[in-house]
Amino acid sequence: MRAAPALPPAHRRPEPASAAPTLGQYLRGRRAQLQPADVGLVADPGRRVTGLRREEVADLAGISREYYIRLEQGRHHQVSEQVLASLTRALCLDADAAAYFYRLALPAPPNARERPVAPVSELVHRLVEQWSDAPVYVLDRNQDILVANELAHALQPSFAVAGGNCVAAAFLAPPEGRGLESWRRTARAAVAALRFHGDPSDPRLQEIVGDLSVRDADFREMWASLEARPLTFGESPAFVDGFGFGEMPWQCLDVPGGHFLLVWLDPPGTFAAGAIAHLRRTLHARRNPGPALVRPGEAPTTPSRLVRADEFDDYLTRAAAAGTSAASAAAFQAAS
Repeated sequence: MRAAPALPPAHRRPEPASAAPTLGQYLRGRRAQLQPADVGLVADPGRRVTGLRREEVADLAGISREYYIRLEQGRHHQVSEQVLASLTRALCLDADAAAYFYRLALPAPPNARERPVAPVSELVHRLVEQWSDAPVYVLDRNQDILVANELAHALQPSFAVAGGNCVAAAFLAPPEGRGLESWRRTARAAVAALRFHGDPSDPRLQEIVGDLSVRDADFREMWASLEARPLTFGESPAFVDGFGFGEMPWQCLDVPGGHFLLVWLDPPGTFAAGAIAHLRRTLHARRNPGPALVRPGEAPTTPSRLVRADEFDDYLTRAAAAGTSAASAAAFQAAS
């Protein structure tokens, strides 16, 4: 019986990507991304090589061509830190890429590898719940959301709940959204952070990479770029129902125990400030149907809406009756 013909390449199901490259794969990938001009070399006329040649990297690193070939082929026992430092310079790796490169080349012994991440502490749970003026959530190293406050869920209701994953959510964007430079920037940052923070032996990382690499061409391209960068800060596009679409800045903080606290910021006068204020008012209206005004000098326990101009006369009357001066009331209006 004749074997069934192979499917054309365009119809084959992509193979799941590996959660981590070998040292040789990383060297080949980074070598292919550099052009001669990037390292001060002049390209030969008619050059057909993609990126640098092996001998060019070896010369730049000050090691023999034969030794470098053995590194790319995986025929080495242990690489010295001196050689790694030379290769870091030759491949123009920045501090984040170099840190990842060293982890690949000098893996920790089995008894010293990362322990499973502990559950989110009760203290961090309370911190997130009480942080009522900004969207906040806690992530693990695979960018799974472990804890999220009410504003975070209001900002991103499709995934900002326990069990959602930031990387997978980025690749739910429709084709028209993926044409935006801001989407590509955000998606690349999420993928680079997944590589930087992830433990290649973690089944959850393998599941995320395997699933997305099979079903999403953009993810495959970004994962194959070998970028590795930590979660620090950035801006991401966001659609806020009832308010609009714009850029939202965020800051990521390390939490002891292997977690990350991501806070969405609202600098004054920005789209983010208006969007988060809108979400606060929306949540307040759901919890407290009907008008609810804030008295001057009183710190509300929950976010409240601003006093409208047509309500101010009535507000001033009630404030005066409560013993609050007109000057304080006027200052409150200006602050609003």
